[in-house]
Amino acid sequence: MVTAKKEMVVYCFDTLIAHYNNDQVPPPAFDDGQHPLFVTWKKVVNGGEPRLRGCIGSLKACDLISGFRGYALTSALRDRRFPPIQAKELPSLECTVSILTDYETANDYLDWEVGTHGIIIEFSDPDYNTKRSATYLPEVAAHEGWTKIEAIDSLVRKAGYNGPITESFRQGIQLTKYQSTLFTMQFSEYVSYVKEARGEAPSILGAKLHN
Repeated sequence: MVTAKKEMVVYCFDTLIAHYNNDQVPPPAFDDGQHPLFVTWKKVVNGGEPRLRGCIGSLKACDLISGFRGYALTSALRDRRFPPIQAKELPSLECTVSILTDYETANDYLDWEVGTHGIIIEFSDPDYNTKRSATYLPEVAAHEGWTKIEAIDSLVRKAGYNGPITESFRQGIQLTKYQSTLFTMQFSEYVSYVKEARGEAPSILGAKLHN
């Protein structure tokens, strides 16, 4: 089984820096494959808890190399919940890559475990006669301190439904659960890795980046 590893996070940082430099991305130091994946950017401000700055990925299998390259930029620059990440924010960033595994159809909306499973919900919006869906990665509910019901209700809102959430509404949710492996690296760790692996620190438009 393919697991998330630091070389994948390095590639995401490399991709973002290459974007700012209008340059080529250095070749990745991991093998390609086909897996669902996500890229998450967070920002650490004044030594506090990392705050989400972007998180986008694919719930369907995609090429790891092109997937991480694409979603590193999409999550950093085009997550509609946040303004695009600017180059000056790089020293405050941390990046997490997730590879999703073990998809299972749940028996009902409570058939999953907080801290173990990510969840995908699908349901019909009676107000607009349309299907809605959304996902939370496995670490989200545990990090927020949510119960299963709190996580479900939050995810229903994330999917865009604004009507009342009743027990019968929850019973109509189709839930898929999955697991993931992930790897997180702070920018300072990325700089140290690049110095050791390539002999010099990364730079933006000629200015060296330091941890």
